[in-house]
Amino acid sequence: MQNVQWFPGHMAKAIREIEEKIKLVDIILELIDARIPLSSFNPVIKDKLKNKPRLVIMNKSDMSDEAINIEWKNYFANNNIPCIFVNSKSGENIKKISVMCKDILKEKLDKEKAKGLKPRSIRTMVLGIPNVGKSTLINKLAGKSVANTGNTPGVTKAQQWIRINKDLDLLDTPGVLWPKFEDLKVGYNLALTGAIKDNVIRRDDMILYFLDFLRNSSYSSFFEERYEVSLTDDNLTVLENIAKNKVFYKGEFVDYERIYDLILNDFRNLKLGHITLERPSGEI
Repeated sequence: MQNVQWFPGHMAKAIREIEEKIKLVDIILELIDARIPLSSFNPVIKDKLKNKPRLVIMNKSDMSDEAINIEWKNYFANNNIPCIFVNSKSGENIKKISVMCKDILKEKLDKEKAKGLKPRSIRTMVLGIPNVGKSTLINKLAGKSVANTGNTPGVTKAQQWIRINKDLDLLDTPGVLWPKFEDLKVGYNLALTGAIKDNVIRRDDMILYFLDFLRNSSYSSFFEERYEVSLTDDNLTVLENIAKNKVFYKGEFVDYERIYDLILNDFRNLKLGHITLERPSGEI
């Protein structure tokens, strides 16, 4: 992967603001892409959490592999990390978030009640990388449009408090990435799912990485059937065969950019099936 500038000043500022505001909230809602749970977890944020209670929200679970969703569910349960799988667009499981926050904070709320303090709303902060669906989730929680949404990473530019209901106040934050990838796979996974703008990482590198992943996965046959190719061939041959089958040429030359567009859009639009790029491993 080429050396790129992808950590703009507004992200550095957002991280500083998050660190300042964490002390104001009771619990962190950490939104993760169910297709890339490890890659969409921000290691910088972990250092800022100050041991705050958190609820991991696996969004876009309708786009990921259901069998691997179960693996992740078991992983979080085995590590005593509260987790819920949601679809922020359809609203699936969204109403359970407030209930889970109350359960996680039960001991704290009971102590406040024992001291004679009046019941209050739970203060939460939503954290997540760009384009993971934070604004869509917040709008579903609130039951109305209170946060800007879009398919372009970085739609939310500033923090804002949002009243969800009488039991939940929520601090929305801009999507933030981190200054350096320790593993190149993380960059490719973020690019494939749209967390990084398409012009940041070379698309030929991204697609070649994706082909290598598919070749060693259970998803290979679906790809082969759709494009009438064999992944037993090398990547260049696979791309050339797609060009022949789709007649993707510029004059006498293969139109690689058109092939990249096709594969990327098919992946993002589920035309290659429900694909999860990462299985449980390491620490999250």
